Amino acid sequence: MVEIEIIADSPKETINQIKNVLGGSIQENWGEFTLRIENENATGNIRYIPFDWGVNLLDFDITFHKEIIFKIKAHRKFNPIRFIYPSLGSLKHRFGVHIKEIPVNQFQTLIFTNKNGGHNYIHYRKNEPLEINVIQIVRKEFLAKSTTNVASLNNKLYEVFVDTDHQHRFAHYGTLNLKMADLIKGLKAVRGNGMLRILKIEARVYEMLSLHIQQHNSFLKDFLLQTSLMKSELKTIRKFGNKILKKPAKDYTLNQLSIDSGLTQAKLQDGFKFIYKRTVTEYIRHIRLEFARDQLKNTDLNISQVVYSIGFSSRSYFSKIFKEKYGYTPNQFKKKIAAKT
Repeated sequence: MVEIEIIADSPKETINQIKNVLGGSIQENWGEFTLRIENENATGNIRYIPFDWGVNLLDFDITFHKEIIFKIKAHRKFNPIRFIYPSLGSLKHRFGVHIKEIPVNQFQTLIFTNKNGGHNYIHYRKNEPLEINVIQIVRKEFLAKSTTNVASLNNKLYEVFVDTDHQHRFAHYGTLNLKMADLIKGLKAVRGNGMLRILKIEARVYEMLSLHIQQHNSFLKDFLLQTSLMKSELKTIRKFGNKILKKPAKDYTLNQLSIDSGLTQAKLQDGFKFIYKRTVTEYIRHIRLEFARDQLKNTDLNISQVVYSIGFSSRSYFSKIFKEKYGYTPNQFKKKIAAKT
C-alpha cells in the first residue's frame, strides 16, 4: 500500500505531489494539465483544468498497480467542496477523525469538505480501472461571482458553501445516478482546441455540478424515485437504452427487449421510467424523433427518406408526432433551417 500525503495550496500542486510519489510527466495545453503515468505504480492519466471563480476539474482515467491512499490535508488556502463521481470503478472515503471507510461505488455520488487542518482519506484498490470525475469549488472565489446565488440552495448545502473559513466538515454519500454517467460521456466527447475546447468543457462541468446539487436536494426532500431494481438490472437497462440510441430504426418491441435483456416487461418499464423518465415506447419514440430532427437539419435527405431511416412507415403519423414534440411540422422545420443558411 502506498499512502500519498497531499498538502497543497492549489489543485495544480495536488497533481505535482501525486507525480512526486508515483512518477510520470505533466503536459500543459491551453491551461489543461495532464499527468501521464506508465510505470510499476500506475497506468493512465490524471487531468486538471482550472476555470474562473474557483471552479476546477480533476479527471482520473487510470489504473493504480498498487493500493493507493491519498491523505489530503485541508489547507487554509485550498480546502474546496469536492463533488466526486466514479463512472468506472470505486473508491472509499473517510475523514481523519473517523476509522470506518465509506465505500463509494460505480455511479454513486459523493460530496465532501473538511475543517481547516483536517485530513481526507481517499482509498483506491489495486489494479481496478478507474474513471473518476472530481469537481472542486473554492468557496471564497466562487461566492465572489456575481451570478452565484447560493441562497437558492437547500439549507445544508447553503451552510457548506458559505463556510468560507472552513470551520465545519461535511459529507454526503449519494445514491445511484446514471444520468451523470451520460453527462461525463459527453464531457469525454468534447472536441476542439484552445479556448473553445475549454469553454465547452466548462459548460459540461457546470451541468454536472447542477445535477449533483439537484440530487442532494431530492435526497433531503425525500423525492427520490423508488425502484426495486438491482444495480445490475439498471446497468442492463442502460445498456439497452444505448443500443436504441445507436440504432433507432430497428424494430423494437417490449416483448423482444424483455427476451434479449432477460428482464420482465414490468422491470423494463420501471427501469426506463427510473433512468429516462419515459416508458419504453416513449423513449424509443423520443430517440427516433431526435435522430430525425438531426437528419432534417444536417443532411439533404427528404422527409420520406428520413421517415424510412428511423423505422416509421407512415409519413402522416411522423409529421403529427414531430409537430407535437417540436411545435413545427417537418416541412416547416426544414424551411426554417433553410432560411438560416
